[in-house]
Amino acid sequence: MSPVAVGIIGIIILLFTFLLSMPVGFAMTFVGLIGFCYLVSPEAGLSLLARDVFTIFSSYSLTVIPMFILMGSLAFASGMSRRVYDTSYNIFGQLRGGLVMSTIAGCAGFAAICGSTSATAAAMGRVALPEMKRYHYDDSLATGSVAAAGSLGILIPPSTIFIVYGILTQQSIGKLFLSGVLPGLLLASLFILVVVFLCWRRPSLAPRGEATSWKNKMKGLAGILEMVVLFTLVMGGLFLGWFSPMQAGAVGAAGALLIGVVRRQLNWSGFTFAVTDTVKVTCQVIIIVTGAVIFGHFIAVTEIPLILADWVSGLPLPSMAIMGLIVLMYLIGGFFMDALAMITLTIPIIYPVVLTLGFDPIWFGVIVVLVTEMGVITPPVGINVYVIKGIAEDVPLETIFKGIFPFLGALIVAVVILIFFPQIATFLPDIAGP
Repeated sequence: MSPVAVGIIGIIILLFTFLLSMPVGFAMTFVGLIGFCYLVSPEAGLSLLARDVFTIFSSYSLTVIPMFILMGSLAFASGMSRRVYDTSYNIFGQLRGGLVMSTIAGCAGFAAICGSTSATAAAMGRVALPEMKRYHYDDSLATGSVAAAGSLGILIPPSTIFIVYGILTQQSIGKLFLSGVLPGLLLASLFILVVVFLCWRRPSLAPRGEATSWKNKMKGLAGILEMVVLFTLVMGGLFLGWFSPMQAGAVGAAGALLIGVVRRQLNWSGFTFAVTDTVKVTCQVIIIVTGAVIFGHFIAVTEIPLILADWVSGLPLPSMAIMGLIVLMYLIGGFFMDALAMITLTIPIIYPVVLTLGFDPIWFGVIVVLVTEMGVITPPVGINVYVIKGIAEDVPLETIFKGIFPFLGALIVAVVILIFFPQIATFLPDIAGP
């Protein structure tokens, strides 16, 4: 059997293991190891397994993952999500649909110190959904908006998806973080415009909130001062070259811990929750990365990436049309796979094609994150929808899924804008220099 045929069979088996709910990291390790042993030799396969596991688990560069996850967990345990939401409500609350706008702004703010889509949705959902229930907001709009806005957690830096993409493609994690800032603000603005349009079309969806004076609005800004300082310290340090990504994550985690202690809002149970959550999520991510590396070695020996790159470069289509097909592939794949699984599975195959077509790898990272954001809110996977369902237990699942579709349109618009105006993603990384 030819290596290409073995590679195709391996991909099909991998997708089948996903359908059987086998953990993603173990599935990629299993298929990659068996495939490599078949194509090369059992001795080489077992040697590869030992070497890759040791290399990944002892990699200093991967310490960036637990540090940024810990920063987000400590920020949540310290009550930052509540303070960010309260500040957003002071600004947007009196508008029709203001609670939803506040939630979107709060998600954007919390994403700047979190890095996880499900954590952002959970943190803001626990704060915002009871308030929207109290003011008689439409269930579909309320739950759908939180699920969609939570997806900002993997676009606005720091982002675990950018970290994994950077490791797999050997791109600068600092530049990837910077590339997500302006697209993240763009997407948050598009989400707010969706709310404005929906409330203009059907005012019954969301009543006006209580008006607040300009004095209270200005006082409320103090609630996000700590978040702004923390984000500026971490991202500013990366931008100015003060910290490496690993050091920036450690500084951010220490800053979140210090804020929680100084404000006396981080108790022992909150601290143990943050540490436990960090260990659990970090182990999941590292095992997935390990599996992706092993599976990537298997795919490499099949020569599928090289053959695919040659075939795509020879197509009688403009490069932008081919990029459209790649985006469509990610969109469809996101219906069935988690964002991290989708990226770790496809990047070893697609990335050489992107380089062959001459696209900027930093820009492509933003496009991939934007498209996989759709996967966290679309059925049947839609992890954010299930997170919100766990919080709003009385709201039917189909009601939440119905509420995400207007925001899915905003995500598609953002992808189109980024394709035609890539400078939005590359502007800050270009300023940062080599």
